[in-house]
Amino acid sequence: MNRILKYFALSVGFGAALLYAFYFVFSRPKEILEFYDPYHENRPLAEGSKLMVASGHPLATKTALQILGRGGNAADAGIAALLVLNVTQGEEASFPGVAPLLYYDAKSGQVESYIGAGKAPSKATIEYFRSRGHKTIPILKYSSQLVPASPDVIIAFLKRYGTMSFEQVSAPAIEIAEQGFPVHKILMRNLNMNIFKRIGFSVLLPYNAEIYLENRWWKPLYHKEIFKRPVLGKTLRELADKEAEARRSGADRSRALEAVRTYFYEGPIAQKIVKAHEENDGTITQKDLSTYSGGWEKPLRGSYGPYTIFSNQTWNQGAVVPIVLQILEGIDLKSMGHNSPQYVHTVVQAIELAMADREKFFGDPAFVKVPSEGLLNKEYASERRKLLQPTAFGKTPPHGNPFAYQKNTLGHSSDGKRLNPERNESQSAARFLENSSLGFRSVSDSDSLLASNQELSFWERSGKIGRDTTYLSIIDAQGNSLSLTPSDFPQSPMIDGDITLGIRMTQFRLDPDHPSALLPGKRPTITPNASIVFKNGKFLMSLGTPGGDMQTQATVQVFLNMIVFGMNAQEAVNAPRFRSLNWPDSFAPHNYYPGRIELEKDIYERHGKVLKELGYDVIGRDVWEYDFGAPCISLKDPVTGKLYGGADPRKESWAEGR
Repeated sequence: MNRILKYFALSVGFGAALLYAFYFVFSRPKEILEFYDPYHENRPLAEGSKLMVASGHPLATKTALQILGRGGNAADAGIAALLVLNVTQGEEASFPGVAPLLYYDAKSGQVESYIGAGKAPSKATIEYFRSRGHKTIPILKYSSQLVPASPDVIIAFLKRYGTMSFEQVSAPAIEIAEQGFPVHKILMRNLNMNIFKRIGFSVLLPYNAEIYLENRWWKPLYHKEIFKRPVLGKTLRELADKEAEARRSGADRSRALEAVRTYFYEGPIAQKIVKAHEENDGTITQKDLSTYSGGWEKPLRGSYGPYTIFSNQTWNQGAVVPIVLQILEGIDLKSMGHNSPQYVHTVVQAIELAMADREKFFGDPAFVKVPSEGLLNKEYASERRKLLQPTAFGKTPPHGNPFAYQKNTLGHSSDGKRLNPERNESQSAARFLENSSLGFRSVSDSDSLLASNQELSFWERSGKIGRDTTYLSIIDAQGNSLSLTPSDFPQSPMIDGDITLGIRMTQFRLDPDHPSALLPGKRPTITPNASIVFKNGKFLMSLGTPGGDMQTQATVQVFLNMIVFGMNAQEAVNAPRFRSLNWPDSFAPHNYYPGRIELEKDIYERHGKVLKELGYDVIGRDVWEYDFGAPCISLKDPVTGKLYGGADPRKESWAEGR
């Protein structure tokens, strides 16, 4: 018996030694490429006289400056940098996902918005998901994929405002994809799951694992080792070759660019997408792709003193920013002190009032009658301001009646029905306090996320590859400016060619009464959004951020840091932040934490106790947490013309001027 135990122990030891040797040999880092990783690093205010770029990754910023240096404008540089972000931050903003865009054309003095969110496929209906046992739209499936938007954005933007070819602007991204780039800390955070999750990822999404893990589930990423995306490089090269082929056939610049778009939406790439959906109970058809289009639109706008804040329309949440600022207008925030308990409480309440209206009224304006004029009416903001109170709301505050402030739709609800003209904010608040009428599902600490996510698999609860979004801001030598917020992550099966269609369908609701209810051809109210700000009628800055429901909250706080408290662009993004979670999360399963706010460390340590006494469920977080957004800013002083930039140290963001 002792001999058997001895041999067994020796066998176990020998096996363990072999496993260790295997791990040591095959999990070592590949070639290391030295570079400055600005994650969690303080950095100086970026300054320039002619050019300014601030983006989510240093290589994207460098690429944009190179394109501008070669005579390109903000549109050319913007698309080049976007494609580099798709390579270097593909697990956060992948090709060909969503790309909400605002553009300031210095020649006309106008700001335009481009619709950068895809549509629901024709087979995607509420019944489709309910018949498969889903209460919310799941991840991990082809059915969580919207019709892709970014290729349409790229071509429309280059045609309208660009000067370069797709071949020229895609060349840097292709080179980086093929030759590789150093692994940065956010990429490590997003991909370095524990070994069991890496195995699960390889089983559930094998092609995704092939692209991001090279099928080496046992090997973690190492900081600064070379990471390549050769398959994505090949796909981008195919698109560039199509343009070159069209030019050789006599096509002008516009028609050659259109050939790129056609290759994606009607050619071999489209065929791969359709084939994958047909074979896997998906929802995208050939017609969904061939008939897809975005479109230029007039942006929404609000104001705060002499400042005008532009946003995309309500197919995303961007208009929350001017709505919040208009509620806060006229309040002496400066006297409260920056990030004081009173200041945090006041700003959080304004955010929660705006988010209550987002939940009730925001939707695709092609499908939903959105009272945008009323939501951005100053008198309406004054009425909403009256709901500010000395203590926390506790639950999501009541939505208002912005239809009463529409010129042509006085007294009508979001479904067009006549409202009681006597209805007012105080009545709405009283009804809310008696019984929350919004029907949100709350998740308490005692319930835990597990209890609320009964539909979710172990993988969905415990491990997701990729998250967040990224951002890009540019000012060129002519004074044109771009604000662009690309996103999407590989949490659904990727398509052959390193094509990530993402999970933006999960921002639809399966509640037919919700303004973002799923319908074929409709866009969900996505979280990524872009902002541009004027001062006294002149361009001031482009800004934006990743961060889901934190995006508009971070933008508001950074704006106030600069405008109310006099911080420069870098100081404004460095400053500690806070966030509310007091409404259903925009992503399925739309978890809801009544009264919860989260505070970065400095605010929590100084004021967490006081805010708890005001009735908040307060959670403390660390310094410079990525969950608190990572804004970037490109700013032009309207008096001196000098350019400034800021980039958030919570991620790899980098701003640089010339």
